[in-house]
Amino acid sequence: MDWQKLLSSDRAYMKKRQAQGDENDRAARPVTDLRNEFEKDYHRIIGSASFRRLQDKTQVFPLDRSDFVRTRLTHTLEVSSFANSLGQSIARSISENIKDPDFKDEYKSYINNILLCAGLLHDIGNPPFGHFGETSVRNWFEKNLSELRFYGVPLSNVLTEQMREDFYHFEGNAQALRLVTKLHFLIGDKGMNLTKALLGTIIKYPIASNEAGHPGKYKKMGYFYADRDIFEDIEESLGLGGCRHPLTFILEAADDIAYRTADIEDAVKKGCISYRELLSELRAVEKERAAGNERYSQQVDKLEELYGRALRDGISGPELYAVQNWIVNTQGKFISAAIYGFTAHYNEIMEGSYREDLFFGTDMEPLVWALGDIAYRYVFTSKPIYKLEIAAEVIISNLLDKFINAVLYFDTDEHSKERLLEELKDEALLEGLKERKDSGDKNEKRPGMSAVDEKLISLISENYMNVYKRCSEGKSESEKLYLRLMLVTDYICGMTDSFAKTLYQELNAVI
Repeated sequence: MDWQKLLSSDRAYMKKRQAQGDENDRAARPVTDLRNEFEKDYHRIIGSASFRRLQDKTQVFPLDRSDFVRTRLTHTLEVSSFANSLGQSIARSISENIKDPDFKDEYKSYINNILLCAGLLHDIGNPPFGHFGETSVRNWFEKNLSELRFYGVPLSNVLTEQMREDFYHFEGNAQALRLVTKLHFLIGDKGMNLTKALLGTIIKYPIASNEAGHPGKYKKMGYFYADRDIFEDIEESLGLGGCRHPLTFILEAADDIAYRTADIEDAVKKGCISYRELLSELRAVEKERAAGNERYSQQVDKLEELYGRALRDGISGPELYAVQNWIVNTQGKFISAAIYGFTAHYNEIMEGSYREDLFFGTDMEPLVWALGDIAYRYVFTSKPIYKLEIAAEVIISNLLDKFINAVLYFDTDEHSKERLLEELKDEALLEGLKERKDSGDKNEKRPGMSAVDEKLISLISENYMNVYKRCSEGKSESEKLYLRLMLVTDYICGMTDSFAKTLYQELNAVI
């Protein structure tokens, strides 16, 4: 991989303009916009409705009236900030310490801008209720895809392997790519029409759903079957060759720093874990997983030191003071560790052979692990989180029940069944169809849509409907069905927590 390709500022729509000769006209005009292409990306993102919706989406704790507990929006801003900080230091190190001869000086600002934007986008595709929402979508399809019938054929048999696995492995990361390249209405059918370098950076897992979890592969998917052409174009343009974009490692580290420290801070604020419990847990790790790690011990000592300072200074709420200040200090240590991790493995990352995160093998790796483990045991097994998980499952499952059933026979006609069976080459079903035709059974009722189904479909965003119509044109019956299922997941993923809850209540007459 080389940086010139990796930092490509090309856009899908830009190529189209150039083909039409419009670029010559633009070159003749006076330059009034001094932003580079990646800075333009930033303004497109923060001005989008999809970005604004993040303020009403859960990060970890159910949304409440507290100004302290993080939403998905505040988490996103923190990730963007950390990614930018990491990018600044790593870009400088590539230039001054590693001395990569192919790394030009202007690449430093490009990397900063790309990572700033990537942080804003990394969770933009998540459904309501955060990762609980993702799990609810996956659970619903695992339970129902083989039970539902389309012209008598189980949906799991109608769809190809990758189509099925898209729903079984449903991922907010893949939805983010879909949202910014196709669903967001800004530049025709190109979504936000962002730069390819930015799009490559947000693809966390560069594999299809039917490869996810296989030996030697990533556990999660990076793109949907419906967006395979977009993924392939990005991969070819950037010269990735099936590997992660190097900046993706930095984005992932920024996300890890943000959520692992924020979850602990929010947990202390919400009373899920006390200062003394946190200290005790960290000391336990010091004796086992981090035995002999001096930097780890120094960082735990820092927590005690801050608590003692708060007591001496008579600060109100010394426990929270100690934890909050320790979190800030720890974030700085994590940033340093991630910078070291990238530069130490620079050649492997650029070759595409590195498969670990940037904390792997550093002195801070045990603390990264410890905070994640503590958050899981004290936060994700708490009553407020259990309630959120149950609510997410009920609301999303109910919405999927209603809307999936509504779209099954949408956009079908009297010949759809014959076309479907021809596609599937199911001889037994074809023979049965022929017998019914020969018998002249005029009373056989063709499956169709009820009045309620039509009303439900009318609730779906017109923009999403237009995307379906454009993408389904000329497609097979099985792919059109797949795209209709995607239409529903697109609609639900675009909902905020409040909207999903309100819609569920309205459709179920819950007063």
